[in-house]
Amino acid sequence: MLADVRAGLLGARKEIPPTYFYDARGSRLFDEITRLPEYYLTRVEWSLLEERADEIVRVVAPRSLAELGAGTAVKSRILLTAMTAHGSAEYLPIDVDGETLRKTADELRHEYPALEVRPIVADMRDDVTAIGARHPLLYAFLGSTIGNFSPDAAQRLLQRIRATLRPTDRLLLGVDLIKDVGVLEAAYNDSRGVTAAFNRNVLRVLNRELGADFDENAFVHRAFYHRELHRIEMHLVARTAQRVHVPGVGTLAFAAGESIRTEISCKYDRDRAKALLTASGFHLVEWMTDEQRRFALVLAEPIA
Repeated sequence: MLADVRAGLLGARKEIPPTYFYDARGSRLFDEITRLPEYYLTRVEWSLLEERADEIVRVVAPRSLAELGAGTAVKSRILLTAMTAHGSAEYLPIDVDGETLRKTADELRHEYPALEVRPIVADMRDDVTAIGARHPLLYAFLGSTIGNFSPDAAQRLLQRIRATLRPTDRLLLGVDLIKDVGVLEAAYNDSRGVTAAFNRNVLRVLNRELGADFDENAFVHRAFYHRELHRIEMHLVARTAQRVHVPGVGTLAFAAGESIRTEISCKYDRDRAKALLTASGFHLVEWMTDEQRRFALVLAEPIA
C-alpha cells in the first residue's frame, strides 16, 4: 500500500489505486451502490446471468467456478445454482478483502451444501491463479471490473489469466458498454451520495493503515465521462488549499480544485472487447447483451 500511495501521490498526476476502496466498509458501500436506481450495471448483468446461466453451464460443463474480485458473490450465486443443480461443485472466490471473503464463504457453505468453497485472498494486480481448481474451470471476471484498468493494463491482466487456464477452461467477462453520456455519468453520481462516500472511503483507509491525516470532508467527489478515452474518471477534488501528511511519503500540498484520481471505468463495444481478448490470447465465443445494449457478458476460450 505504501509503495502504491507513494508512487501515485508523488507522480505528475496524483492518483490512488482503486484497490484500496475495498476494506469492509468500502465493500458494504459498493454493495449498496449496486442497488441504487442510477447504477444499472449490476441489474443488467444480473438479468443476463439469470437468462444465460443454464446455457453457459451446459456449454462449459465446469467443475469449478473461480471469480476474480468476488466480493460478496451476489451474482455468482446464479452460476453456482446452475452448477450445483448437476451435483457437487467448487467455488474459488478471489478478492483482496479477506474479511468480506471469509464471511461470503461461510454464507455460501450454508446455502449450498454440495458446494466446496475455497476462498483466495489476493490482489488481482499480483495474483490471478485459481489454486488447485478442478477442470474444466469457468473463470469469471464480472461487474465490468476490467474497465478499471487502462487498455494496456487490462491486456496484461487478461494475459496473466490466460496463462493459468487449460484448453477446456473458459473465461466469462462482464463489460459495460459505450452509451449515452447522461446515463453513464448518473451511474457514478447517485443522488443519495453513496458513490461519494465510497470514493472518500479510500482516504479513511489511508488514514487508518498508513497514519495519514486526510480530512475526507475537505475533498469532494467528482465523476465524469472522458469521450476520447471512452471511460468514466472518478476523482476527489480538494475544496481548499491544504497540506496532508502521509508517513513514508511526506507532506503533500494540494491547491484548491486539485484532484486525486481514484478510479477509471473504461467502456467497450463489441469490436473493442474482441480486440482486447484477441490481444490477450482469447477467442470470443459468445457475445450476450440486453435489448438496450447497455452491458455485455462475453464468453471466451483460450487460443491454443
